[in-house]
Order: sequence, then C-alpha cells, then structure tokens
Amino acid sequence: MDEFTADAFVNRDDPLPVVNFPSNEDSPAVSDGDGHMGKRERIKKNLSATKLKEKLHDVGGRASEPKQTLQDRMFAKILQQIIPVEEMGDVVGGTDKQSSKYVTRPGFSLPLMTYNFRRFNSRIGVVFVFQNRLIRLFSWKVPTHTLSFLAVYTFVCLDPYILAVLPIAALLFFVMVPSFLVRHPPPPASLATDVYSIHGPPIAPPPNVKPVNELSKDFFRNMRDLQNSMDDFSNVHDQMVALIAPPTNFSNEPVSSAIFLLLFITGCSMFLASHILPWRAIFLCTGWAAICLGHPICQEAFLTTHNDHLRPRERQAQGWFHEWIDHDIVLDSAPETREVEIFELQRRSSNREWEGWIFSSSPFDPLSSSRISGDRPKGTPFFEDVQAPKGWEWSDKKWTLDLLSREWVEERMITGVEIETEGERWVFDIKYDDLEQIEVVESEPSKGKGIRKDWEESSGLGRKGQWRRRRWIRRVKRRLIGKQMERT
Repeated sequence: MDEFTADAFVNRDDPLPVVNFPSNEDSPAVSDGDGHMGKRERIKKNLSATKLKEKLHDVGGRASEPKQTLQDRMFAKILQQIIPVEEMGDVVGGTDKQSSKYVTRPGFSLPLMTYNFRRFNSRIGVVFVFQNRLIRLFSWKVPTHTLSFLAVYTFVCLDPYILAVLPIAALLFFVMVPSFLVRHPPPPASLATDVYSIHGPPIAPPPNVKPVNELSKDFFRNMRDLQNSMDDFSNVHDQMVALIAPPTNFSNEPVSSAIFLLLFITGCSMFLASHILPWRAIFLCTGWAAICLGHPICQEAFLTTHNDHLRPRERQAQGWFHEWIDHDIVLDSAPETREVEIFELQRRSSNREWEGWIFSSSPFDPLSSSRISGDRPKGTPFFEDVQAPKGWEWSDKKWTLDLLSREWVEERMITGVEIETEGERWVFDIKYDDLEQIEVVESEPSKGKGIRKDWEESSGLGRKGQWRRRRWIRRVKRRLIGKQMERT
C-alpha cells in the first residue's frame, strides 16, 4: 500500500478530535463532610436511590457503546496488517487535563467506523431537509417564498446592519414559535375566522429532535441522500479541478502568466479603488440576477441567448486572448544555469612528492574550522564520483580548471597561502617557522591607494606547506521534476 497519494488534500497531521460533551452528573460536588462519615453512613449513601440511579445511567451509557463481535475483531486484525498504524506522538508542551478528559483522537477502527456511520446517518436528515428547502426556494417552486427571501435580501443589502438581527429572528420564527404552536395546538374543529388563543396551559408535549430508527424507511432515505450528495460533491470537485487547474497551475505557462498578470493588476486596482465602488448596489443587483436566473422562464431565455449569441463568439474571444498572449507574454525558454566548484586537494608525502588525496567542496585552507579542529577533509578520491547538486544536472561535458586562482582566494579571504599565477594554478600552504607568524603583505601604493593582500605569490623559496589545492568549475542546469523522480 502506498504511503501517501501525491497532489491530494489529505489530513496527514493529527487525527480530528472527538469531543465528548459531559453531563452534569460527570463532576459531582464533593462535600467536606464526606471524609468524616462513618462506615454505616457511607453504605447507606451508596445504597440510596440517587446512587442507584447514577449506576444504572452509567450501565446504560456503556451498553450504548459499540460492541465488537468475533467477526469484527478478525476483520480489524486483517485491516491492521494492511493499513499502517500511525503512532501518535506525545503532545509538545503541557496538556490540559480537563480538556483531555473530553477530547480523544482514536485511530481507524472498522467497528467504530460502522457505529459512527449509523449514528451519523440517523441524524443527518436535518441537513438534507435544509438543502431540499434551499433548492425549492431558489428554483421558484413557491414564488411567494422566493419573493419574500428577495425582500429580506434587499433590506440586508440596503442596510447591512440588519445581519445582526437575522440569527435572532430565525431563532424566534423558525424554532421557538413552531415549538410554542406544538405545545399549544389550536382546537381540532376551528373556523378560518377564529382567533388563535394563546391562553391556557400547554396541552401537548414539547417537540424534540430524535434520530431516525435504524432499518426504517427514513434511515434508508438518509442513506440515499447521502449517496447522492457524495456523488454531487465528487462531480463538482472534478468539474472545478478541470476548469480551474489548467489555466492556473502553469501547465501552459503563457496562459497562466497572463492570468496572473491580470489578477495582479485587478488586485492592485481593487486595493486602491474598492472604497469608491457602490458595494450595496453591486450585491443587490448580483443577488437579484442570480436568483432570477433560477426561474424556469429566465433559465430558458438565458440558455437560448447563450447558444445563439454568446457561444459563437467564445472562440473569437479566445483567439483574441491567445493572440495577445503570443504577442506580449515573453517567457525564458533557456533553463536556469549555475556554476559549481570542486577543489582538488593534494598532500605532500614523506619523500616530498605531491600525491592526489581527495576532491572536496571546501578548499581546506589553514584557518578553516575543519583544519583547526584537526578533522580530515571530506569528499571523494575520484573525479568521476563527483555528482551534481540535488535537483540539477550537468550542462557542460567536462570540468574546467579555474585559472583565476587569485580571485577565489581573495573572495574567501584565505590567509597563509601561496598562489601560482602561472602554470597549474596551485594554491599552497605556507610553512612558517615556529617564531614566524602569518603576516599581511602590503604592496606598494598604487595611484594613492593601498592594496591589502592576505596571500603571497609563489617565489619558489621552498616554503610550501603540507597541502595544496586548485579549483575546478563546471556549469549545471535545473533538472526536470519528472526526470528527477524517475531517477530516484
């Protein structure tokens, strides 16, 4: 089984928490006199009606938890061999004991998944009812309802402060008033002209939202709607990816660059001119137009207009857009290139001959940290084993000796070395006597300015130290990601 799927949105962090809402009985108050009770008083208290009721409540709560049969356990064991178990590490920092008591992060379990799906399916009906009513509202099934919504939407657009009143009004008119009518129903035989009386005590039990029974028709209706909702989400997701991804993921760099440029210019313009735009009128007209397009007559007229007038000109507009891209959007076709370096280190043997030692990324100069700490230079003994940096590949066919040894020594501010300005361009360590120190040699002033040097030119006086190095360079270019994944 693959460890992960590339380019997919998946929660690879901690599992989503499961919140358990405690009841009032979960944290009973402990009186100060309980510790001083005698044995007889404690037995009487444990056998009281309240304690027995709490114990029965706990037993009932445990009985409602999912039970694992032998078949479920065997299937869970098989799944554990297939699905890798993600070990949860300790939470960094302190933890709140009170919150950890009610928040858990269980791993994948087939019995728990089945149990939670049954609970979810028996309670998800309210979402489907709300979705169905929204569809009926915006498809003009009952025109008076849609017009009423448009009236409320108009008031909100003209005075946005009404948004603070909408949740309260929805709670009053859609929750509390229907609940009151259930508890105080009208008489069975009433005329249309009778006035509804609000006097008298409640004569009906209060309404309560209950989950549907399993294996009932409502349970399978919820499963049907859940199945269709999953299909709708998958279709909308695929359609949105097919519509948005190609012009925005730089698969076609000229098109994506043009869209990026237009969005950037639009964003800068909106940043400067957003306070000038009449947002109330914009939202009002946009909302009315969107809701009116849901009317069957408007839909038919819109589709006819689109097929007769807009669709024939879509290709013409796309042709103008691509012509502008080809004329004004210019991209770099050459890949990015850089120069890499490697230092060839040689060491003087006991018979005063130079022998090849290693190819290293560091010059291993006398004052380098690895040299001072007594470490050996790191690298590869063979030139052919030098690899390009990760994500890059060779652009040149072979290495080139850097003839400008003085420049790279000065760039690194290397001291205590002797440079060959001709020949093979070796940079030698200078062998100093015990009483001699590394001094800075200053040349004669030239044109009124002194040039400071931290190195010496080779004089052939036999002051060469134990190490010498020279620099090789080679150009690299960026490697294609697909090509790099194939190699790895």
